[in-house]
Amino acid sequence: MLVERGLLRSAGDILQPIVPSHSKAFLLSSSPILELWGRALVEPFRRAGRVVEIVEMPDGESAKKFASVEKLTTKMIKLGGDRRSLVLALGGGVVGDVGGFAASIFMRGIPVVQVPTTLVAQVDSAIGGKTGVNLASGKNLIGTFHQPLAVLVDPDVLTTLPEREYRSGLFEAMKYGVVRNPGIFELMESQGDALLRRDGDVLERLIIECVRVKADVVSADEREGGERRILNFGHTIGHALESATGYEHFLHGEAVAWGMIAAAVIGRDLQTTDPTLAARIISLVQSYGGLPAVTVSGKRVLKLLQSDKKTMGGVPHFILATSKLGSVEVVNTVPPSAILTAVEEITQLSQSQ
Repeated sequence: MLVERGLLRSAGDILQPIVPSHSKAFLLSSSPILELWGRALVEPFRRAGRVVEIVEMPDGESAKKFASVEKLTTKMIKLGGDRRSLVLALGGGVVGDVGGFAASIFMRGIPVVQVPTTLVAQVDSAIGGKTGVNLASGKNLIGTFHQPLAVLVDPDVLTTLPEREYRSGLFEAMKYGVVRNPGIFELMESQGDALLRRDGDVLERLIIECVRVKADVVSADEREGGERRILNFGHTIGHALESATGYEHFLHGEAVAWGMIAAAVIGRDLQTTDPTLAARIISLVQSYGGLPAVTVSGKRVLKLLQSDKKTMGGVPHFILATSKLGSVEVVNTVPPSAILTAVEEITQLSQSQ
């Protein structure tokens, strides 16, 4: 795992010692990302005499499905892929998830290197080995755990990221401050202006701190049997919002942002979360702005929660803040009335922003 400004331009050289010389690499990415950063990654491989085949795929949640995996693996076969091949996943969370999933099942498993180009992927989805695709009934319901051979994070690639995508990543980063490292939360409170203007030094510091939390939690609980569940703060209702709107209305981090506010409301109302802390969480999310309106009914959210991965025995599990920033609890006693109230509150907030 490497985080360094300008890293992508030397990524090929960095990977040479860990990538077997006989392997054929498949660079999986979307067309816009290939145009911006593909050459920087491919040229060092080709200079060393390595074979790199470029495989394009659409980006966005609509591409995160079985059909994409089938197209990708079929093309890899046609291009001569075998058990010695390697996937280089260059892109955001969708490219990383689809590429990682394809690598985990191609020829019963080949290595994948994650080179994330969005902030969401850099602080979260590219780290920890989770892969998967969506079903109509829910997000990430089909997938595997497949740890990457390497993860290369270059904060400088974020300079070309659209504003909305960038803010989406900032919302995802906030959860780490709530669940484990208060310093991240305080950094995002005090350095909001610098982060919004993409100050390189502050942004690199934020990414490094988020990566440390993610790596620490994943190393202790790779398959989400216990502690790793805390990283789902904001994701329970967030995933329901994404699913209810066909993955077209919200970016992932935007849905998580509303989910974090909803979790703060639920925790406050159930007296699990200190009211002052709940207000801080809500205020921090709102201070970064730009969130799409919530148009999903509470009843629809309740129905979708039944097929969420975090629901066990028909009971949804929520990650709720406590009385102390950096500490959360897994709560499986949230009544439907509290969920309905939280959805109503985020709907009203979204209409008044």
